[in-house]
Amino acid sequence: MGEFAGFDAGVVAWFEGLEADNSREYFGAHRAYYEREVRGRFGALLADLAAELGGEVKVFRQHRDVRFAADKSPYKTQTYGLLTGSSLSPAGLFAAISADGLAAGTGYWRMARDQLVRYRAAVDDELAARVADAVDAGLEQWSQGLATAPRGIPRDHPRIELLRLTSVTLGRRRPAGGGIGADEGRVFVRETWRTAAPVLAWLDEHVGPSTEEQSWGRGAQRRGR
Repeated sequence: MGEFAGFDAGVVAWFEGLEADNSREYFGAHRAYYEREVRGRFGALLADLAAELGGEVKVFRQHRDVRFAADKSPYKTQTYGLLTGSSLSPAGLFAAISADGLAAGTGYWRMARDQLVRYRAAVDDELAARVADAVDAGLEQWSQGLATAPRGIPRDHPRIELLRLTSVTLGRRRPAGGGIGADEGRVFVRETWRTAAPVLAWLDEHVGPSTEEQSWGRGAQRRGR
């Protein structure tokens, strides 16, 4: 695979073309570029970070599973993967490249029922402070939540915004219109993960993996994104 050499400006154009023509014909005609400049370089980026932080890399298939989907578009419009079991956390550290740029983040995505029970029992000022610190450092909250208070929790609870969450994820995105250099890409992803690491450590300690589900397709063992 070789060392990560950065993304050239054509990566954004490739994804924009796929968004405009999400077909097997487009993908087939541009597959060589995808394999070399998109998937190949993205995989090299995660491999470089794994060499530094430890852990295992998984890059997901570009093909969508459309068997039960209303949208029959055959391809995902981002290339994404995980680094799991790193020195930062056993949970999944997420990265992706798309027309919107290079993204990185982590957290607990779509927590299972047993995780939500533990999470809501443990939410405290420490978690609130760690989330606030990550946001102040430039990360965005990618979290998902309920429209109202969970059952049994008063709407005026001082930590209601955290208690409403069903996913706790943080990350950020860097546009790639002019390309992204190798060092720049590695630093961006690594420092995003490190900035989110205190929140992830709290989740690892107080929530942990689900015993209900074991596939990342339903939430990375409900740990990390």
